[in-house]
Amino acid sequence: MARITAGVGSSHIPALGVASDLDRTAEPYWAPVFAGYEWTRAWEAEARPDVVILVYNDHASAFDMKIIPTFAIGCGERYEPADEGWGPRNVPVVEGHPDLAWHIAQSLILDEFDMTIINEMQVDHGLTVPLSMMFGKVAVWPCRVIPLAVNVVTYPPPSGNRCWALGEAIARAVASFAEGLDVQVWGTGGMSHQLQGARAGLINAAWDKDFLDGLVGESDRLRRVPHIEYLRETGSEGIEMVMWLIMRGALGKATRCLHRHYHVPASNTAVGHIVLEPVTPEIIA
Repeated sequence: MARITAGVGSSHIPALGVASDLDRTAEPYWAPVFAGYEWTRAWEAEARPDVVILVYNDHASAFDMKIIPTFAIGCGERYEPADEGWGPRNVPVVEGHPDLAWHIAQSLILDEFDMTIINEMQVDHGLTVPLSMMFGKVAVWPCRVIPLAVNVVTYPPPSGNRCWALGEAIARAVASFAEGLDVQVWGTGGMSHQLQGARAGLINAAWDKDFLDGLVGESDRLRRVPHIEYLRETGSEGIEMVMWLIMRGALGKATRCLHRHYHVPASNTAVGHIVLEPVTPEIIA
């Protein structure tokens, strides 16, 4: 059967994609950011997952105010990079895994999650930047990708508890898929940042680091953090971190941290990154 072998959390800052695309990663401003992903690139080259379930939020590329799905899963064959106003990124087309995606969609709906099923869409920096950070510049992405889009742009976003529970349901769905696939779940977005208003440029490093701490081990305290705390402590866009909880929920009762990286600033936001593996509680103890 398929199994989830690891979880990855990462910011998906659009400027990271620009720095990568323009070969500016060695510049003094960007070098410390990209250095924190070197370990992961080497690890991913060894891990070689078959499929990544990539949790992200769309930025008015596939969805707008006409339709706002809380949770949407991509079940298509392929996804072209979106034009976000300056032309599509020069990155590979994302190849989906329809068989697993449809299986997960069916399992989640029967598990009482009302998923929106997407067969055709373009994907923006929320999805392509994490792929660039983890795999670098490649001619073809080295694995299939199942996009899972979450509404964290327009109120009301899903609660942290609902996201964690969705991760648990995804784990059940993957475990019931007959083909022997190595699956990773990535949660992207965040960390603390606000892009507008009087608090534009807000970064709360202490809160961000405590959030990273909460992803490791047996604790599930992060699933109970209310929306208002994200907004108060991490800015209006910090709510994106609830998407990391889908990844954490999919990893089971306990996790071990394999790699961790945090850096500020990067385009007026905080960069957070973590690689986790599921373990039994006895090993943690």
